[in-house]
Amino acid sequence: MADSADVQRTQELRLLAIPCFPSVRAGDDLAQLTVQALSRAELQLRSGDVLVFAQKVVSKSEGRLVELRTVTPGSRALELARIVHKDARLVELVLRESRRIVRAKQDVLIVEHRLGFIMANAGIDQSNVSEPSRECALLLPEDPDSSARGLHERLAVLSGSEVGIVISDSFGRPWRLGTVGVAIGCAGLPAIIDLRGRRDLYGRPLRVTTVGHADEIASAASILMGQADEAQPVVLIRGLAAKAPAQPAVALIRSAQEDLFR
Repeated sequence: MADSADVQRTQELRLLAIPCFPSVRAGDDLAQLTVQALSRAELQLRSGDVLVFAQKVVSKSEGRLVELRTVTPGSRALELARIVHKDARLVELVLRESRRIVRAKQDVLIVEHRLGFIMANAGIDQSNVSEPSRECALLLPEDPDSSARGLHERLAVLSGSEVGIVISDSFGRPWRLGTVGVAIGCAGLPAIIDLRGRRDLYGRPLRVTTVGHADEIASAASILMGQADEAQPVVLIRGLAAKAPAQPAVALIRSAQEDLFR
């Protein structure tokens, strides 16, 4: 957990969707595209800034787009596809990316992703990934924390600034409707801030409070990114004041031993 003694108050934040961000293809230098887009908008990165990247552009740059015509579903995928009423080829990809099935019913397939996330369809998506004439699906990055570290290091070289990186994806939540942005990759900032030991307004010590800092950042950026045709996959956040030690997003995953509902 991050050291609460290094957490500073934030009184104002600025969030800006980088305008006119180009379409991303496999092999593209995402950091270079970001610096160029910032330059066109007459913006420069500053140390302490945070950039939030939609998972889709990271996955696209890493070549995680799969054409469904190349996928042959196995017997388990065929059986599961009949239960959930989904394309068996898509279900096959979900199984390949998953540790286990959590819930399966019509139109719902919730799994434990191989990275530990509990999510629908293993994070595999078909919206905003290709032209309708091509039946494609986009997988999560192989290692989103590693992807975030790569962007953090590359942007430091290109811009001369130390910026935090969050890779965001849209998650549904148990017991609540609607999706929210969640951090699946993180570098250069604390994923969690531990407030235990700090005192509230009346001097009472906090005993259990920890803040999902990277998730809060991802959720804020998601408001600008949108879910449809907004085409705003990268958001610049300026004004965050958390100076706690950096952690990867994997620190946000609750262990099985601590999970009361597993």
